[in-house]
Amino acid sequence: MKFANASIFHAIWLLLILGTGLWLSFVHYKKIVRRFCESHLLKDMASGLSFKRIIYKSVLILAVFFLSIIALARPQWGFKWLEVKRKGMDIILVIDTSKSMLTQDVKPNRLERTKLAVRDLLNKLKGDRIGLIAFAGDAFLVCPLTVDYNGFFLSLNDLGTGTVPRGGTNISRAIEEAVSSYDKTPDQFKAVIVVTDGDNLEGDPLSVAKKAKEKGIKIYTVGIGTREGELIQIRGDSGQTEFLKDKQGNFVKSRLNENLLQQIALTTGGIYVKASGVEFGLDLIYEQELSKMERREIESKMEKKYHERFQFPLGLAVLLLMIETCLGTRVHKRNKLMESK
Repeated sequence: MKFANASIFHAIWLLLILGTGLWLSFVHYKKIVRRFCESHLLKDMASGLSFKRIIYKSVLILAVFFLSIIALARPQWGFKWLEVKRKGMDIILVIDTSKSMLTQDVKPNRLERTKLAVRDLLNKLKGDRIGLIAFAGDAFLVCPLTVDYNGFFLSLNDLGTGTVPRGGTNISRAIEEAVSSYDKTPDQFKAVIVVTDGDNLEGDPLSVAKKAKEKGIKIYTVGIGTREGELIQIRGDSGQTEFLKDKQGNFVKSRLNENLLQQIALTTGGIYVKASGVEFGLDLIYEQELSKMERREIESKMEKKYHERFQFPLGLAVLLLMIETCLGTRVHKRNKLMESK
């Protein structure tokens, strides 16, 4: 036998509290009764009152509570084998980890806001495989396509501006890495989501996007940042916050390049979304686009399907509750003689 919701057993502590409360109530009740008459007159003045029945009722209440906990724990025994098919699509998230993603025109900064949005997206996935690519001046597959969302979550948390050693922003290389990361997945089940400020410094993203389209891959882009931009804050060698400067000593200001990101999405038949504080865009892409796409069978396996047996403790609890309700605290004379015997 196993319990599908064993955590509910923590409520057993409430049984002790309930039992203590019922006992204190019973003691208080006896004190009130004895306050009105002497103990040797109690049998005559409180004729028919049965303290035993009061105790029985309390025991029944405790039993009902205990059986209810057992029912909520969902006891299971006996099983049958069922074939479980997992259907989904392959989604590769491509996240910009260049220093420009430290810009705080989106709070707390562009990179951290992206990671928060991806965590929200994970809650919507149901069987879809998801992979993660980090890019700056180069691109690396951080997490291959997987349905292990916990493992993906760990890879996501480790993302930082030091994930890719080579500085800069090369969107072309990121798209190439995403395309090569797909295995033999049919074209209609592939999707790439690129999250970046679009501040591309090398390569030709549009030509690479055309090659992706030829392979049937749609690229969805999410632009994060503002058109006005802001100076990039970094941690200096001393640990203090300072602004990033170029080789000539000028402060570097990062702006959102929406035009490039719109062209990439348009070239492959995807869509572009500008991230904002309220609506980042990943949820919008998934709900309006990806969730409506055809799913393929990713895996099929046999699983044990256990039979639910909560009906037994629940039925017994209902029966005891009915007995407790019908059981009075007084007895007739004939029943009283039988109890006294």
